[in-house]
Amino acid sequence: MGLPSDDPVVIRAPEKAGEPSVITISCPDKTGLGCDLCRVILFFGLSIVRGDVSTDGKWCFILFWVVEGRVRASETRWGLLKKRLLEACPLVSSASEIYDSYYREQDIMEMEKKPQVFLLKFSCYDRMGLLHDVTRVLCELELTIRRVNVSTTPDGRVMDLFFITDTRINCRNGSISRLELTRELLHTKKRKDETCDQLKAVLGEFITSCDIEHTVEDITAFLRASSTLPRSITEDMFTLELPEEPSKALLPASNRLSVTMDNSLSPAHTLIQIHCPDHKGLLYDIMRTLKDYNIQISYGRFYSYQGGECEVDLFVIQMDGKKIIDPNKQKALSGRLKMNLFLPLRVALVNRGPDLELFVANPVELSGKGRPLVLYDITLALKMLQIRIFLAEIGRHTIGDSEWEVYRILLNDDHFLSSSKNKIVDRVTKMLMGWD
Repeated sequence: MGLPSDDPVVIRAPEKAGEPSVITISCPDKTGLGCDLCRVILFFGLSIVRGDVSTDGKWCFILFWVVEGRVRASETRWGLLKKRLLEACPLVSSASEIYDSYYREQDIMEMEKKPQVFLLKFSCYDRMGLLHDVTRVLCELELTIRRVNVSTTPDGRVMDLFFITDTRINCRNGSISRLELTRELLHTKKRKDETCDQLKAVLGEFITSCDIEHTVEDITAFLRASSTLPRSITEDMFTLELPEEPSKALLPASNRLSVTMDNSLSPAHTLIQIHCPDHKGLLYDIMRTLKDYNIQISYGRFYSYQGGECEVDLFVIQMDGKKIIDPNKQKALSGRLKMNLFLPLRVALVNRGPDLELFVANPVELSGKGRPLVLYDITLALKMLQIRIFLAEIGRHTIGDSEWEVYRILLNDDHFLSSSKNKIVDRVTKMLMGWD
């Protein structure tokens, strides 16, 4: 493995225009580390076009080649990205701390379990793309939207209620240690003023009031949706079975999705080989599936071809250090990988009386984390279609043995003037999948 680097995260800019940036990560290993790192990269609007990972079970070395997405919230803040990747790594300040770093990483895990929820409440006059512009500001401020309630009055006023948590971490003296870590600054006047000032700068004269206050303590109960889903939605959207004949609209005919497992090529590892069409967050979807199944990667490589296809080779073991021999375990893992790659997000548009309601759902990690930037992509797609939002809500539903984050968007009646139902679903799907 070699000696660990003094700098756990190094980002190298491309030598030529159009080439990818290279992210090098060298840090202690843990189950799910790849998922956490890919989630951070996805949050910053970057696409991984190539990846290599190797580990001896204690220390890992990772290389990601990344490019900026064609549609993103803002210019990539590389310095901030480095800090967030560093925070995702198990804590370590020197090579001598490799083996006890696992204990100190529990500090961050404890902080992630019960974040404080704050209510951002503001009123303003409605305009095209309002919810998207607000979402973009909150993303840039690293505020996670846990729930949202947006309603529009007949006179054109909008009351927005955003239930948010603060993901920003402050490190005194520029380091990260168990005694110098400070999380969740939204209770401070400075952070509140920063948030409201940013919103006022973007919304200008449209905003009439802005306030932030602390709300509930039990975030798990708080995230539960307040309303039930239509039966047709639960039956159609949340199946975990892969269709025998995939829709050509969702899976281009030139691409094929396959997941195979082989125990003959390595005496100690199971080889998982994946061939599939590329989409935004593809490596994240693979890693979150393996994390939920407690599968550890010993060596892996990922490559995305210009034609839109990807190849992935992963040498993995179970938590007990053994291969995946049980045929039932192989079938379950293979099936879940296929489903999460074929439909990482679900999109549906249904009639609600004379109106249309858009539903978007994505699985929640067992750790409780949802997919980043979903609301940003939904609202951007609707803004591009010139469709205003009348009501919006985010909530979590448990369906079967899985938890889902569900976005419900009631469209304003001006959708009749701009787009058909198929066009709305197609545009939102393509935005979420990075095919736009």
